[in-house]
Amino acid sequence: MIIHMKKLLKILAVAVTGILFLIIIAVAYVSAALPNVGPPEEIVVEVSPERIARGEYLGNHVMLCVDCHSVRDFSLFSGPIVPGTMTAGGELFSESEGFPGKFISPNITPFNLQDWTDGEIFRAITTGVRKNGSPIFPVMPYLEYGKTDPEDIKDIIAWLRSLEPVEATHEPSKANFPFNLIMRTMPQKANLAKKPDPSDQVAYGGYLVTAAACAECHTKFENGNFTGERLAGGREFEMPGAKLSTPNLTPHESGIGNWTKEMFVSRFKMYGENYIPEKVNPGEFQTIMPWVMYAGMKEEDLEAIYTYLMSLQPVENYIEKFKPNG
Repeated sequence: MIIHMKKLLKILAVAVTGILFLIIIAVAYVSAALPNVGPPEEIVVEVSPERIARGEYLGNHVMLCVDCHSVRDFSLFSGPIVPGTMTAGGELFSESEGFPGKFISPNITPFNLQDWTDGEIFRAITTGVRKNGSPIFPVMPYLEYGKTDPEDIKDIIAWLRSLEPVEATHEPSKANFPFNLIMRTMPQKANLAKKPDPSDQVAYGGYLVTAAACAECHTKFENGNFTGERLAGGREFEMPGAKLSTPNLTPHESGIGNWTKEMFVSRFKMYGENYIPEKVNPGEFQTIMPWVMYAGMKEEDLEAIYTYLMSLQPVENYIEKFKPNG
């Protein structure tokens, strides 16, 4: 009996050692070989007035680079940008908000990007891989940006090159274990597509929804994965003293099924240049939706987005949008 137990323990020891060896090999592979999206392209973007103007529009009102790469003041409704922080980075995404680590948005003015090539910036936006080959935390929706038109990405780059350099540095982001390894598996090669003709309202609206990464927030997300119907809402965000759930954007009555095009456009435009954000106390209704930024979107683009959303399959999903703690 004792001899039998000794043999069993030896077998178990060998098995455990083998498993640990495989784990070490797997960790070493993920750490050294991933992400693997290929080298950056050798491109030079023309910094023309046309590209800068289009890039500024996309960066401020559609793809919303300024949303994360600026500091937002959530003591005011919808978190408007703190003056002086525009595109200089510094926004914190921490464990207190449910993130697996501490992530700080970088400065994207020429002060920080002067040593990056256009190809390296292009790769970062569309695949989620930095200049040094490390992965970007997917709060930046690079999987969606990787489905857009290369010309729009180049317009963004031209706009970034034209910005006034802001001398601001921030500590590096740091993901918790094991997400620091999982994150290395997330970047993937871009699947770029030509922008549809605006006359095709459904296709063009769908393109804008992708570029604006609407599904990133308006799809239920649990344990690191999207678990709900795309654009049917239900993703939860921790807010001071409350929990926010994003609304359903499909044409069901629990979503925007009863909205007219005029109502949809007006909802955005009410936060235009004359809007003054109100003070919000912890536990009072608040949203991460950057209304002031989206308010600058062209009406025809908002109309195309509405047309696309109304073409979707209706999904029944009644949402309690805001639940104070306790």
